[in-house]
Amino acid sequence: MLDANIKQQLKAYMEKLKQPIELVAAYDDSAKSQELKALLDEIEPMSDKISVRTETSDDVRRPSFAIARVGTDIGVRFAGIPMGHEFSSLVLALLQVGGHPSKASQDVIEQIQNLDGDFEFETYFSLSCQNCPDVVQALNLMSVLNPRIRHTAIDGALFQDEVEQREVMAVPSVYLNGEPWGQGRMTLEEIVARLDTRSDEKEAEKLNQKDPFEVLVIGGGPAGSAAAIYAARKGIATGIAAERFGGQVADTMGIENLISVPYTEGPKLVAAMEQHVKEYDVDIMNLQRAEKLIPAAQKGGLHEVRLANGASLKARSVVLSTGARWRQLGVPGEDEYRNKGVAYCPHCDGPLFKGKRVAVIGGGNSGVEAAIDLAGIVGHVTVLEFAAELKADDVLQKKLHSLKNVEVITAAQTTEIVGENGKVSGLAYTDRNSGESHHVALEGVFVQIGLVPNTEWLKGDIELSQYGEVIVNDRNETSIPGVFAAGDATTVPYKQIVISMGEGSKAALSAFDYLIRNSVE
Repeated sequence: MLDANIKQQLKAYMEKLKQPIELVAAYDDSAKSQELKALLDEIEPMSDKISVRTETSDDVRRPSFAIARVGTDIGVRFAGIPMGHEFSSLVLALLQVGGHPSKASQDVIEQIQNLDGDFEFETYFSLSCQNCPDVVQALNLMSVLNPRIRHTAIDGALFQDEVEQREVMAVPSVYLNGEPWGQGRMTLEEIVARLDTRSDEKEAEKLNQKDPFEVLVIGGGPAGSAAAIYAARKGIATGIAAERFGGQVADTMGIENLISVPYTEGPKLVAAMEQHVKEYDVDIMNLQRAEKLIPAAQKGGLHEVRLANGASLKARSVVLSTGARWRQLGVPGEDEYRNKGVAYCPHCDGPLFKGKRVAVIGGGNSGVEAAIDLAGIVGHVTVLEFAAELKADDVLQKKLHSLKNVEVITAAQTTEIVGENGKVSGLAYTDRNSGESHHVALEGVFVQIGLVPNTEWLKGDIELSQYGEVIVNDRNETSIPGVFAAGDATTVPYKQIVISMGEGSKAALSAFDYLIRNSVE
């Protein structure tokens, strides 16, 4: 199961185990059970603190295995074989059940330990989902820290009958005590905040007590991270408030155009960005959604940003880098069947549509890349493009047209997503040349039609373009003195990670220049 290099690395990690752990395996007569047994047999000799035994209870999924701390109720369970993106979840689970300390903040650890209630979590994941490990690892850690929390991570592709029965059509999908609880990427802090009913109130109290910043960055994507680093390097008080650190990058799979980095993946880049920001004296305030910008009464004065939890932050300069989100089709059925066949992440949810018919809406690079990826998993892909021809790069179009299970329809305006029994059954589109209406029978619709800026909260307070982007000049200045903007939320063309990083750096340098030229009177 594991190559020699991975074995060597894993053995080195297992030397960090502080307490004995037991791998309790539940097998059946399937080939996957044999693979699981081979994996556990390879792990057992890596430490004298690891032992393996066979599960005797019939009341567990098969194949699955528990990682249990010997002599305690502490443990986690994997239903399936946690390879692919979930291999890191396996390593962390082994370490944390074995007593190795987590890197979570002490405040969050105490918050988890103090949660009152019995929580039985189940998470459906796919091995190709880059957002699933965050959720799996967070809930695993919580089950290690609080014995009243239990967690089972389930490979949806391996337990298809269960997925069909529960109508799981997007991953990660989280169930709590047998009921649907959440879908999509969630951080440890987000999960804990949902369970701790007073978390918003307590966090607002702490934020309101903070001194004004010299530079306050709103948004934690590539632009925001770069702005925070460049500001902090000037030795000035810097804060960064983000609804989700990493932003859209966290949902990106392969990244091959970041100069000097031939290939990386979104979650890895987000982790690297956050670690880089933490190298400096930056106050990181995660899970904070800005709701109102109140400009300074006079030049050089304090701007105020009000947050969704009721707190307010003040700063002499502000860098807006709130990024963008997936653009929706805006047609009947899209909201109704979201996560019931309507999806926005082909890498995450594609495996759930194995052998089925799906559509990709959008013929740009993202849409064509999605169609190419899906073609290797699903039964058939229909690509619908509004324009008269695809907009993707030629190399991608050539690859797309070489695939036998892909059909491309141009000049197609999607008008409705239809469903039966609570899930997608097809879509309707209009031929923009003939005006004729058509119906396509399918089970999944992947929407890939670009981005919309996260700037609704700024309307009426700052100058925006007709597309909702913050209007900036070549120094990243906005219509408000002392307020700068960078990244995908602005009018700067070409929404690319490397461009956002450069724009964030520029915005911070412009903010610093503003501060030294506008001293407090």
